[in-house]
Amino acid sequence: MAPPTVRDLLDARGSHQFAMLRVETLAEAEAAAKAGVELLSIPPAMLHDRRFREVAPDAFVFPGDNYYKIGGTDDFLRWAMPLVKAGADAVYCSGSLRTVRELADHAIPVCGHVGLIPSKRTWTGGFKAVGKTLETAQLVWRQCKALQDAGAFAVEIEVVPHEITQAIAERTDLFLISMGGGAKGHAQYLFTDDVLGQTTGHIPRHAKKYADFATEFARLQDMRVSAMAEFAQEVHEGIYPAKEHVVQAPPDVVASFRDWLDQQP
Repeated sequence: MAPPTVRDLLDARGSHQFAMLRVETLAEAEAAAKAGVELLSIPPAMLHDRRFREVAPDAFVFPGDNYYKIGGTDDFLRWAMPLVKAGADAVYCSGSLRTVRELADHAIPVCGHVGLIPSKRTWTGGFKAVGKTLETAQLVWRQCKALQDAGAFAVEIEVVPHEITQAIAERTDLFLISMGGGAKGHAQYLFTDDVLGQTTGHIPRHAKKYADFATEFARLQDMRVSAMAEFAQEVHEGIYPAKEHVVQAPPDVVASFRDWLDQQP
């Protein structure tokens, strides 16, 4: 099957909840595809690896990076064009409205970002919800409206009260990708690190752990240390390498070689 199109996503709003994950490796992408996760956010470089589409042929893919890593409008265009050529279904853009407009003018499907935008958090008070007051709820709406007017087809709506997301969903033509924005978004988005329980330190309220990789990784790390310590000890005590770990030459070859060496200047 081919990945869904932008039109498919927009037509499915309100009738189907899409699952979306940020994956960082081909193994994670393959697992997400096999698990039925339809939308993937990926590092841009992954799309240029031919193996990606082999493991996730049906996924709608948003390559994305922070705007300050990419640059201004012209830089974004130079960044996005090869990705579209490589098979990107859309691109994530947290840059300026001018940049969104330019991308859209080139028929590149754009996903913007509203609410808590981590790279711009200083304007909304840091890592906390946006939209709990009338003023900030109005801000989220204006962000959506501006991105829609600039040509974006979707926005990631992050850490916004679910009632505000619902009210916006009822009044916008955008495809809303909810990361902590509630069930009335049209897709639910999490990081694979959170889903697999790999995150250490602060866990966002919206994250849900479905596995405990952190504990397993800790167990494996203990096994690494134990195995490496045993190796080092055997090396230090002359136990490794043993006879079964080395190659042996025939005795006559060794004797002849030593005789030859003795004749060398």
